[in-house]
Amino acid sequence: MHITSRTLLFVLTGALAACASNPPPVETAPPPPPPAPAPAAEPAPPPEAAAPPQVDPAEEKKKAELAKLAEDMKAMEAKADQEAARFDDALKAEVKALLAANHPSAGAALRAALKSKHRVPGNAERDAARHPVETLEFFGLKPTSTVVELGAGEGWYTELLAPVLAKKGKLIVTSFDPNGPADSRNTLYGKRLKRTLDKSPDLFGKVDVVVIDRDNPKIGIDGKADLVLAIREAHGWHRNGKFDVYVAEAFKALKPGGVFGIVQHRAKPDANPDESAKQGYLPEAWVIQKVESAGFKLGSKSEVNANPKDTKDYPEGVWTLPPNFRLGDKDRARYAAIGESDRMTLKFVKPAR
Repeated sequence: MHITSRTLLFVLTGALAACASNPPPVETAPPPPPPAPAPAAEPAPPPEAAAPPQVDPAEEKKKAELAKLAEDMKAMEAKADQEAARFDDALKAEVKALLAANHPSAGAALRAALKSKHRVPGNAERDAARHPVETLEFFGLKPTSTVVELGAGEGWYTELLAPVLAKKGKLIVTSFDPNGPADSRNTLYGKRLKRTLDKSPDLFGKVDVVVIDRDNPKIGIDGKADLVLAIREAHGWHRNGKFDVYVAEAFKALKPGGVFGIVQHRAKPDANPDESAKQGYLPEAWVIQKVESAGFKLGSKSEVNANPKDTKDYPEGVWTLPPNFRLGDKDRARYAAIGESDRMTLKFVKPAR
């Protein structure tokens, strides 16, 4: 077949057009990979609990002591109110009759006082264990004596001494300051004695009160006393480091030839006084040596207040026994059967010049 140039041109032009209408595919870049997931955040730790406040044992003990002191103060005031109300006209008349009576001796006057209704109810129950007539006669009490009672406590001996000495003698009692700091137990003791004396001006109006500082006790009546009494006080003196100070004050207060009478819970002979004093007891030989080293001479001693049943080894020291019964009802019958403590009764004399 004969192909003309015109025909060839037409064929070439069509081929080119066909190629132009179907271009080759263009290569494209692959899509980027998806971003890596972010690492999971670690869970936040739970908030720490608030630390409990630090408890200061000393501060807690102080709070407990103050609470107990407030409770005891309230109880003391209630008891004092009740006791003051007991002094009605009939009892006041009995007190005046007791003071007006004439007795041939201090012993007779003491026996009359023991029977009087002015005594705090319950105090007479202690007479059989404390032998007040025999004890005070042993120390040489006379109706004309000037007597210093060191540490009158709740007034057990004061209510006996006051009527005996009211006419011709003189009674001086030492006391802590009733107007002292409110957080001091010594203030309670001072208030308690003041309430005791205030309830009967007829009975106690002539009693002189010397307020002393426990840490620096001064009696301040040098050379005027015939008799200085320390009834169940000496263990407290030693426990507070003031034994020698009190003994020296007793020596200064007495006239030459005057008597220093000590009644004290008696420890076992080999007891360490530093330890036994915490339990209310002191060794007798130690007491004698200490008092004589201050210038006194032991005149004599009595077993009138001895108690061989006292084993001196109780959970709460001497205060386990009656009248305190610090353990409450625990073994109460056992301690009641033992009775009050075994006590030394020592009569010291200040030598004459």
